[in-house]
Amino acid sequence: MERPSWDEYFMHMAELVATRSTCMRRQVGAVIVKDKRIITTGYNGAPKGIAHCDERGGCLREKLNIPSGERHELCLALHAEQNAIIQAATLAQSIEGSTIYVTHQPCVICAKMIINAGIRRIVVREGYPDELSIQLLEEAGLRVVRLREN
Repeated sequence: MERPSWDEYFMHMAELVATRSTCMRRQVGAVIVKDKRIITTGYNGAPKGIAHCDERGGCLREKLNIPSGERHELCLALHAEQNAIIQAATLAQSIEGSTIYVTHQPCVICAKMIINAGIRRIVVREGYPDELSIQLLEEAGLRVVRLREN
C-alpha cells in the first residue's frame, strides 16, 4: 500500500477546497495545518453577502484586461489564504508556527499576511506571476516549497 506524503495529503485537501471557489479566473484553495492537523481552510470568492462575479455579469479584471499578478485591489474576491487566516481569527485559533498549503503561490498581499500571521512554511502546487511576493517571503525567512504532480 502506497500512502501520500503529508505534504501531498494536505495539498489534495487544498485542491478539494478550491472546488468551492467562485472566482471566474482561477480557483484557489488553502489549508492551514499545525501538528499534522487542519486548523482552517479557505478558497477565493466574494465576501459574505456580496454578489459573486458571475452574478454581476463577469469578472471586472477580465473586462479591464488586467494581467494576473497585477491590480489586486480591483478584484471583488478575497484570496484563499486571506479567507483561511480570517477563519482562524474568527475561531480564535492560533496559526503561529503552522504550514499553509495553497494550490497557487501567494500574491504579495497574501505573502504579507502570511508573514505577520506567523506561518512558518508555505507549500504550493503552482506558481503565480508575483516576484515581489517571493522577495518578501525570502526576506522574512520563508521559502515556498513547490510540489510536483504525481
